[in-house]
Amino acid sequence: MAEISAADVKKLRDKTGAGPMECKNALVSTNGDFAAAEKILKEKGLAALEKRVGRATNEGKIFVKTKGDGSAAVLVELNAETDFVARNPDFVALGGVIADKALEKDINEPNDELSGMVQELATKIRENMGLKRLKNVKASSNEYLTQYIHGDGNIGVVVKCESDKPEIFKDEEVKSFIFSLALHIAAFNPAAIDRTKIDQAWVKEQEGIFKVQMEKDEKLKGKPDNVLAGILQGKVTKYLSEICLMEQGYVKDEKQTVAKALEECGKKAGAKLSIKDYVYFRVGAE
Repeated sequence: MAEISAADVKKLRDKTGAGPMECKNALVSTNGDFAAAEKILKEKGLAALEKRVGRATNEGKIFVKTKGDGSAAVLVELNAETDFVARNPDFVALGGVIADKALEKDINEPNDELSGMVQELATKIRENMGLKRLKNVKASSNEYLTQYIHGDGNIGVVVKCESDKPEIFKDEEVKSFIFSLALHIAAFNPAAIDRTKIDQAWVKEQEGIFKVQMEKDEKLKGKPDNVLAGILQGKVTKYLSEICLMEQGYVKDEKQTVAKALEECGKKAGAKLSIKDYVYFRVGAE
């Protein structure tokens, strides 16, 4: 019978995440064969994980990475059952590794390689996990990417801006302003950049909802059709201004719209500045 040292037990614990007695018993049962003991513990971990597969993975973190040359950025949502595991150093490290791989290989959805990495850690920690989504954002030579992670990683944002004079993206004031746009998006989660990006079928649906609400409003009973039409249009217009980024009150000065703040920043830098795209991820959101 091989002698099982404390160092052997520790080595197996570090590799598998199993308890000290489990590791010792596995080594004893395999006569010190480390690989065989590891296999036994992994099988136990998979069995424990199988019992938890149906449990919801509503906790987690958003991870954001940007290439050194600024040509691309990636957002990743990695989920777990509990906030405790979402703060686990191994979980956080895994999110970073997945983001790096997705950025390097231009991956836009979970694949076998990345899902396998998640499964390996889930087996070790014995808690259900999932790689929910990831998204790569590319930038051309006249575009600039900014990233922002809110709080403990519950929200992540990437903003892409464009200019006719891309040299302005070296200007610290311009970079600071674009970062503020990312903060704004994290805070207000706009539905689209502007009205042209809103699905008209969806607008019609909202219009129908407002119309039903108005029909139930006693204060509007008996008003002429043209007045009711004006009120309805006003409600739709107000709602769109609340959900479209360019019409929202800018987070650092709500008296001016994002569109106006953007125009002033570009004018001050001596160039045209526009928002080309943004991606917003929040843990647990669709």
